[in-house]
Amino acid sequence: MRRRVETLWLPWLPGLSVALETLGGESRFCMSDFSEDLIRPMTEDDPGGNCVPSGTGMYLPWLQKHIESVATGGKKEKDFAQTTNACLHFIQEALLKHQWQQAAEYMHSYFQTLEDADSCKRQAAPEIIWKLGSEILYYHPKSGVETFNTFADRMKNIGVMNYLKISLQHALYLLHHGMFDDASRSLSQAETWRYGEKSSSQEVLINLIQAYKGLLQYYTWSKKKMELSKLDEDDYAYNTTSQNMLSHGWKTSVNLCALIQIPGVWDPFVKSYVEMLEFYGDQDGAREVLTNYAYDEKFPSNPNAHVYLYDFLKREKAPREKLISVLKILYQIVPSHKLMLEFHRLLRKSGREEHRRLGLEVLFAVLDFAGCTKNVTAWKYLAKYLRETLMGRHVAWVREGWDSRRSWWPSFHFSYFWAKSDWKEDKALASEKAVVAGILLGKGCRYFRYISKQDHQVFRKKIKRMKKLVKKCSIVNPGL
Repeated sequence: MRRRVETLWLPWLPGLSVALETLGGESRFCMSDFSEDLIRPMTEDDPGGNCVPSGTGMYLPWLQKHIESVATGGKKEKDFAQTTNACLHFIQEALLKHQWQQAAEYMHSYFQTLEDADSCKRQAAPEIIWKLGSEILYYHPKSGVETFNTFADRMKNIGVMNYLKISLQHALYLLHHGMFDDASRSLSQAETWRYGEKSSSQEVLINLIQAYKGLLQYYTWSKKKMELSKLDEDDYAYNTTSQNMLSHGWKTSVNLCALIQIPGVWDPFVKSYVEMLEFYGDQDGAREVLTNYAYDEKFPSNPNAHVYLYDFLKREKAPREKLISVLKILYQIVPSHKLMLEFHRLLRKSGREEHRRLGLEVLFAVLDFAGCTKNVTAWKYLAKYLRETLMGRHVAWVREGWDSRRSWWPSFHFSYFWAKSDWKEDKALASEKAVVAGILLGKGCRYFRYISKQDHQVFRKKIKRMKKLVKKCSIVNPGL
């Protein structure tokens, strides 16, 4: 049988040439050239005994005896495993330290895993080499798109089971570099690729490939939509662009519609598909897609699904009760979501007592999270709503929300340290927090006392009103 050898040169690794040798349909790395490049004659002046040079003059003493035995065919399996494991460890350590050139030099030695006697390790080697190599090529200062493309194309054919996965990651790399046409071609080639019987893992990857292809088609459609918005409806170009959009829209919808029927998290694909449905006037179809995505038990719990449904219902000017029902589920999943302040406003406007009561708990829940402690709007809403609730003779609502927080909110929000810090950084925030602190802890609270003693021309009237309000509405006041 005639032997055909293809050589892949990687310019970012000085002195390294990796040959792909195809013999009888089987692809593997040609290790003989690799070993010859590494081994050099030793002299008595060599420090540390026998060494192996890397492509840039870096010597690796621990590799010599192993490579000699590879070259002579007498290597023991145990030594081989120790060599490759040590090499993998050094590569991982170099990656963690962002030492890209050093990682590349160790990769020079790690290719020998493709000839491991252990069939399991040999089968796993292509994926490991792809992950490590692509990471190095992505960040290495001397690497470029052409080098990455060459590496990806070669790796797709080493261990064919990784073809789809590498094709998808290669396409994402091209997208990152703005090469949309090349990415689309890569995805189209992968979409039609088959190896043996279709497995469940292959099916998942094919679905993803089709989805990203649909996303690229959506990108083309979206650009045409922007072009269309700038044209006059009577213009000839308007009709031409409209026809192109219909064509692209149909192709995209086929890919995206099939994907989002599969249980999973498909946020960007769902958003794209719904936008297209709305553009073509299919409001019922868009509502059905979003409702299923949010409520179908086959799909995992996903906060964004409820956000998308809420935004759609707002655009449709849905009734307040419907908007509240959607945000209520989002509140149960992510109490600190940015839409919770909007949820509070909807509840506050509702005529139902249970909604107004929930409105107070929503504000308490938002401020339970460290990421919301500096949210002036949240503190302003809470200060105002506490006053309204207490004036409405609903002290029990306030006590119910406060009882579970009494043991940790004072140190979390209302310490002397935070009073000084908040006043220095944001006086508006400090003023709103002081009102809440005074109502919940009384005028003896350290936070309230510190803020109330400040003499600032802009906030003088506000501090005076704050003192009167706390005196009248504090739940510490026995008169309430």
